[in-house]
Amino acid sequence: MSNPFQRARYMLSAHNIGQLPPDGGFEVAFAGRSNAGKSTALNAICQQGALARVSKTPGRTQQLVFFDFEPKRDEAPGNRFLVDLPGYGYAKVPKDLQAHWQAFIDRYFTTREALKGLVVVMDIRHPLKDYDLQMLGYAANRGLPAHALLTKADKLGRGQQMQAMHAVSREMHSRFGDSVSVQVFSGESKQGVEQARGVIAGWLGFDA
Repeated sequence: MSNPFQRARYMLSAHNIGQLPPDGGFEVAFAGRSNAGKSTALNAICQQGALARVSKTPGRTQQLVFFDFEPKRDEAPGNRFLVDLPGYGYAKVPKDLQAHWQAFIDRYFTTREALKGLVVVMDIRHPLKDYDLQMLGYAANRGLPAHALLTKADKLGRGQQMQAMHAVSREMHSRFGDSVSVQVFSGESKQGVEQARGVIAGWLGFDA
């Protein structure tokens, strides 16, 4: 079966609510702290080397970046989107800009009907930071499912990977119940890519 994510393409970048595309269809948002491996994960899932720009400068993403899917021949344009959220952590941005993004993200999660699920990307060696919990809290408050990718798993041995995943799973369950699923992932080795793709395809209404 062909991978529909290979048809993902850059659509637009939104700095405020008014720049968002019409609110309809299916959207899956990706969140992750600076340097958590979010761009690498998006590229791996979509089997594209440079769909999401991988930057050596943490915190470069300063907008909501929308990717749509190029229609097949004789197929009408769809209304499915991947949304790359700005990630903070190491980001050296002014306080007023952070306040702007806080309000923007809050409104996006509160009002966006098209949003069907959230992927939170966490470095498996440093999971569950404040930003991660904040994003998961947004999803939980909306009743949205969330899926945690524990990235850079290739940096750990198999036993350490499983230990980290079980620890994160227990913490997620205690905070958010069954609304958050967790998996081990590596964009470099492609470990867990098919599993992640299946979760997201289901949220977008693709045949996984």
